[in-house]
Amino acid sequence: MTTNQTQAEAPQAQAGQPIIQLNGVDKMFRLNKKKPFLVHDAVRRLLGRGKRGEDFWAIRDVSLSVWPGESLAVVGGNGAGKSTLLSLIAGTISPTRGRVTISGRVGALLELGAGFHPDLTGRENVYLNASLLGIQRDEAEAQFEHIVAYSELQEFIDVPLRNYSSGMQVRLGFAVAIHIHPEILIMDEVMSVGDQSFQIKCSRSIRQFQEEGKTILFVSHSPGQVSQLCRRVIWLDHGRVKMEGPTKEVLAAYQQQG
Repeated sequence: MTTNQTQAEAPQAQAGQPIIQLNGVDKMFRLNKKKPFLVHDAVRRLLGRGKRGEDFWAIRDVSLSVWPGESLAVVGGNGAGKSTLLSLIAGTISPTRGRVTISGRVGALLELGAGFHPDLTGRENVYLNASLLGIQRDEAEAQFEHIVAYSELQEFIDVPLRNYSSGMQVRLGFAVAIHIHPEILIMDEVMSVGDQSFQIKCSRSIRQFQEEGKTILFVSHSPGQVSQLCRRVIWLDHGRVKMEGPTKEVLAAYQQQG
């Protein structure tokens, strides 16, 4: 059952324009399953007559508004479409159908290693990741020392990323994302990776973003974290919005099903 309850949205939701808007968004991926190679199948594909893979709809008919200053969590089981939804909003992938409208600079930390190259050093990856987020070189240079200091990776900044642990990669990615001064911060389970001191630092930075009226959109499997950070939750199930509304109500229904 789908509900659309917005009473617990942030105060900014009552007026003005949404900073994130999705209208009837679908996202389809084509899955190419491995099977024995047959010459006649290859010929048929070249002629446009053969099957090119199975269609997998990761997101189906999602419409969503997120308001300036709002912190919104996305919950759902494995394969529900959470990461795909964040990637659509971050602009790293495009919808198959529908429209995604973003009004503001986005800082995104998605799946581990996204926007990084393992053969480049941490220093080189800072500039690479910043450029992928649409940041000019001079702005990245102005923030570079702050990024390194925040990540606490001074000793490793000129080491190739392939030698970094997962926690170190997240440190660097999060440091870049918050130092480009985004209006929208998008995070996919970032606070579940790394040591406790880094998680505390992340939480502090997120609180500061909230105080500054920034918009935060994140995926988390921690009910406590969701309850602390947001007033509204979207529950995805098999790519569709199953429930949307106040955090307490959505989490209760989600946990009851689980």
